[in-house]
Amino acid sequence: MSAASSQRILGRDPSTGRGIAITTEGELIKAIDFLEHGEKQWLSAGFIDLQVNGYAGHDLNGLTLDIATVQALCQAMLKVGVTTFLPTLITAPEARLIRALRTIREACAQHPEVAAMVAGIHIEGPHIAPEDGPRGAHPAAEVRPPSIAEFDRWQQAAGGLVKLVTLSPHWPEAPAYIRHLVKAGVTVSLGHTSADAAQIAAAVDAGATLSTHLGNGSHATMNRRHNHLWPQLADDRLTAMFIADGHHLTPAQLKAMIRAKGLERSLVVSDTVTLGGLPAGKYQTPIGGKVELRSDGFLALDDGTGNYLAGAALPMTAAIPVLVNQVGLTLGQAVALMTSAPGRFVGCRGVLAVGQPADLVAFDWDGSAVRPEVADVWLRGESAR
Repeated sequence: MSAASSQRILGRDPSTGRGIAITTEGELIKAIDFLEHGEKQWLSAGFIDLQVNGYAGHDLNGLTLDIATVQALCQAMLKVGVTTFLPTLITAPEARLIRALRTIREACAQHPEVAAMVAGIHIEGPHIAPEDGPRGAHPAAEVRPPSIAEFDRWQQAAGGLVKLVTLSPHWPEAPAYIRHLVKAGVTVSLGHTSADAAQIAAAVDAGATLSTHLGNGSHATMNRRHNHLWPQLADDRLTAMFIADGHHLTPAQLKAMIRAKGLERSLVVSDTVTLGGLPAGKYQTPIGGKVELRSDGFLALDDGTGNYLAGAALPMTAAIPVLVNQVGLTLGQAVALMTSAPGRFVGCRGVLAVGQPADLVAFDWDGSAVRPEVADVWLRGESAR
């Protein structure tokens, strides 16, 4: 990634609608001015996605992972406005996780643009609920209890890049495991669980601070009073990650959950899989088996019913119309859930401020389109389009 020269980037501020001019110097923001200039594109900090399993045919969770795939995934993320993300590895044999962690570490070492975008690695599992429903698409045979020794091997292989771990707090080993991770500077999230209120409280007491795709990774039918959702929604120490693609949660669910958590304790992830961004059709996948990707981005198990999700296939931009037109947020609030809110968990990224990295996205959206169109994106001041 070559050093960018000084430039002035014009757009409209999503929060106020006012004209904004951002001056960059090299990789950093040098000045921010509000003035009218006629440019109609929205301009914000680059989107930050804490949960990316793959996209555009690039799979982080296949049987093998190479550096070229990591690099290609970064380029695919830039095309949809994401300038920072956490490559996400799901439940797998330890040996495969170790190989993938080493590969991502090496990709960061060899390619500056990868290092600029990859703020860490998210490991989702293998310490999740083993039963159908909460386990989701994770392979049952590889689900196992938390192991501090295994985590230490992950972190050694990753060179310290493991920054987020999702687990179910139902395991007896969970509180001690969480304390160990938090002491090591790792954020712990609760997900893929059917834990009870006491187990969730113990995990939060130990230092867990996030809920992974809250409302998903659950039983289809739950006890209306005693389930894992209410304790997580009620605990102000937990920030909830939501998949706001219009498929994983109904508008009413998403609206109620965001109201319960408050905007200050909510953020959006895509949780995209490798089929995201590909043409509609039927596919065979190593994890979900036979699936069908519909034209609206609904990725369904090809089981004859077409009613069950097999993963997420829409980029973060798809959340903007959902959050604004269905949930009732302003454009500025929606963008914040995709920038500054997740940015708090990856080193205070995702804000427009002098001295911050010039990671920016310009997009077109008239308020009614199904999905905003990314017009340009800048990574450390350099246009990536």
